[in-house]
Amino acid sequence: MSAIPTMAFKLRSSKFRHVYGAPAKKNQCYECINITKNAHDSDFCAVNPKFLAVVTECAGGGSFLVLPLEWTGRQEINSPKVIGHRGVVLDLKWNPFNDNIIASCSEDCTVKLWLIPDGGLRINLSDWIMDLHGHERRVASLEWHPTAENILLSAGFDYKIIVWNVAQGEAVNVIECHTDTIYSMSFSRNGSLLATTCKDKQIRIIDPRTGDLIHSGKGHQGSKSSKVVFLGDHDRLLTTGFSRMSERQLAIWDKNDLSKPLKLDIVDSSSGILIPHYDYDSAIVYLAGKGDGNIRYYELVNNSPYVHYLSEYKSSSPQRGLGMMPKRGLDVMKCEITRFYKLHIVKGMVEPVSMVVPRKSEQFHVDLYPDTVGPLPALTADEWLQGADKDPLLISLKVGAQKKSYKPQVYRPGENPLDSKNLSNMKFKFVEQTHAVDYSATSTSVVKKNLENRKRMEESKEEGLSAFDSKRKNLDMDNIADIPESELRKAYFEQMEEIKSLKGEVALKDKQIQQLREELKNR
Repeated sequence: MSAIPTMAFKLRSSKFRHVYGAPAKKNQCYECINITKNAHDSDFCAVNPKFLAVVTECAGGGSFLVLPLEWTGRQEINSPKVIGHRGVVLDLKWNPFNDNIIASCSEDCTVKLWLIPDGGLRINLSDWIMDLHGHERRVASLEWHPTAENILLSAGFDYKIIVWNVAQGEAVNVIECHTDTIYSMSFSRNGSLLATTCKDKQIRIIDPRTGDLIHSGKGHQGSKSSKVVFLGDHDRLLTTGFSRMSERQLAIWDKNDLSKPLKLDIVDSSSGILIPHYDYDSAIVYLAGKGDGNIRYYELVNNSPYVHYLSEYKSSSPQRGLGMMPKRGLDVMKCEITRFYKLHIVKGMVEPVSMVVPRKSEQFHVDLYPDTVGPLPALTADEWLQGADKDPLLISLKVGAQKKSYKPQVYRPGENPLDSKNLSNMKFKFVEQTHAVDYSATSTSVVKKNLENRKRMEESKEEGLSAFDSKRKNLDMDNIADIPESELRKAYFEQMEEIKSLKGEVALKDKQIQQLREELKNR
């Protein structure tokens, strides 16, 4: 008998081959949010280890909701919002070096910076800390510099990209090499280069300090929007877009040669715009389409074919956008490598979706969590503008996970931050020596202190309830018809604020106690 020929299959080894998406339980979601119905191709959502920001629908002007992460569950219909824009808000971005500063852009042709207090908003916020004017048409997207402090880029429908030094409140450069609407922009790992996609179907590599065009080439040939992301320090770009036949495509490019892609794949034939979310530490890119219910993810490698399909998270609920949590906000003990905040189109809900590597042991896995980008800048704005380039400052997630930056904005005594003279002065004078980020392990003294704080919180809760009873007694319930509506409304809002404050404090303390228990268990 002749031997039967056999074919040898070699299975590619990857520690991320079995990554799966785990949606949060209902009590960990954010419900009753009037999410915007705008058709713009941004994510309408931004998240950091402290806050979740979501663009909301409103009758006039533009607004967005900012919630502390622990405020899960049903949200009040009259929850305080940021309401300073005169047009619809199109994009949001948190400052990577200050968890309390968020930038927003709008159809009113402005870019505004807002200071969100710890603990969230108690009343509507309409007072910005910086108002940047320079665009002649609506502003479509924003991008913070990855290593230099206070450098912000804005792209508008006037075909311009403006480089702002937000500490001075002035434009330091205007990039005018585009001939049509700018779809997206992405910084390289150290912020020395900027990649953009445009409606003229060109991909461009630009020097953001001078505005000089370094490389350009033909991108996706479809008529719909395309997106680009720099793949860290690998000298490659990833783009998503459409073919002439309206098929969704994924392409890998060499940043030094944009004449043709290194790899071009057809994803599917759906109509929603694909938005890429790149995780540098795990070299995984997540593709989420507008109106899709699934999230595909691919692993990137240095050699051909450059990209390998891993799997997809499937859901029956379509998404309007995704917010991606920075690495330092993840739960490393649960092997969570990415967390998205999914905006539901129909339900008015924001649902956290965790991407998890299945591991049995509940300990820190060094192979899953290399040192990642920390909340401290590597350069000042002036150093970067003078030509300096540095890689991001890294932290270890073994002690730096779920850490937040505490760098408040302060002014000289007697200064009015909204005074016109101060708008041109330094706006970000951080007290770094006394408010540095603490990455040290939690000691037993901290446990004791938290227990004392919890006791004081319970006492203050009892005092608050007694005060609430006294206020209720002051209102003559027998003659409530004679009480002015304004007084009743005022009492109602005061009661709602007290209840919300107490709920927030209890949730925060419970979360801190749970973290301390896990840390003590892992010692």
